[in-house]
Amino acid sequence: MTKKIKPQTLKGFRDFLPKDMVIRQKVIETLKIVFESYGFEPLETPALEYADTLLGKSGKEAEKLMYLFKDSGGRDVGLRYELTISLARVMAQYPNIPLPFKRYQMQPVWRAEKPQKGRYREFLQCDVDIMGTTSFLADAEIIEIIYQSIIALGFKKFVIKINNRKLLFKLMEDANVPKEKRLATLISIDKLGKNGRDKVETELILKGLPKENINKIFNLISKIKPDETLEEIFRTFESSKIPKEYFQFDPTLVRGLDYYTGPIYEAIVEKPKIGSIAGGGRYDKLISNLGGPDIPATGVSFGLDRICDVIKEQNLWPNLSPTPTKVLVTIFSPEYLENSIEIANKLRAESIPTELYLDPETKLDKQLKYASKKGIPYVIIAGPEEIKAGKFTIKAMKTGKQETVLLARAIEIIKKNVS
Repeated sequence: MTKKIKPQTLKGFRDFLPKDMVIRQKVIETLKIVFESYGFEPLETPALEYADTLLGKSGKEAEKLMYLFKDSGGRDVGLRYELTISLARVMAQYPNIPLPFKRYQMQPVWRAEKPQKGRYREFLQCDVDIMGTTSFLADAEIIEIIYQSIIALGFKKFVIKINNRKLLFKLMEDANVPKEKRLATLISIDKLGKNGRDKVETELILKGLPKENINKIFNLISKIKPDETLEEIFRTFESSKIPKEYFQFDPTLVRGLDYYTGPIYEAIVEKPKIGSIAGGGRYDKLISNLGGPDIPATGVSFGLDRICDVIKEQNLWPNLSPTPTKVLVTIFSPEYLENSIEIANKLRAESIPTELYLDPETKLDKQLKYASKKGIPYVIIAGPEEIKAGKFTIKAMKTGKQETVLLARAIEIIKKNVS
């Protein structure tokens, strides 16, 4: 007897049903429009890379989370852990790519870590990067893209926090923090806005930092001002008419990764309190450290899952249909099947996503219930009276309002009321 298989996903992996996919797809399409409006080009890389491309690039802790195995040909390979490693390989493999190279990439990555809320073993990474220039304009453009993307998604209450790693490096020097303790100290400072001074001080003491150094750090932080690079970036925002309330100099912003070398930035929504929805910075040595050429770069990663969660929780898109279908063409009875097929094809020719009910024997009432359950906005009914008059009944499922009109008028109604 065949063993019955329990239908389930692997731990840390997810299915996205249509009601979730419509939001994800709209987010992706919206971001693509913004990225391409700034001249960024799409890039895709294979899910599998040679193991030696992945190993020794992101550190021992990251390597523990990589899916590594031998393929059927005995080659040592692994699933892509992040997009930046693949980008470094591309830059090394294709040296004739014109610089600056402006690319965006939206592809899944895999990490064998412990699943928890907001953390999965497979997730979509959405990166935007500029390679091949140290100009502050590149950093400013990435930050502008963050702003324009969040606005395009319909967010109203958010702020982009901006700092420069060079200011933090100087802070560590001026506070006489030993080199071996600087990164750990900065990681604690990054929590200042969330945990407050008392908790951060306690954490620094536990890390072995003397009280004298801690007091000096906080005294210096209160005096830090934007440097010349940040001032130039802020001036470009004025030229681009970005309202000042949407960006903020934050001398305590650190960003956890240790490869940042210059300006860093992070976008945070007011509600819900979920942390950043986008973050990044300048990383002038990372591409070479990952095995690629010595090319300066700056970029941002958008948290697609977090963005979708905010959209759902804040109900930012209340009118978004749960299905791409805009109209269901019903079949009044089998003898009118050809009429319904003809109507459906004419609607599709007008670029209206149209579904034809697939069972001619089903009663009209059940067809209407099907449209309602799927969230299809409009239904067209072509019965003997309508066909005789050369007209059709169009029904708005949300309001129940219906009228008998010519097909041209039905097309006009649908296009006007459904985006």
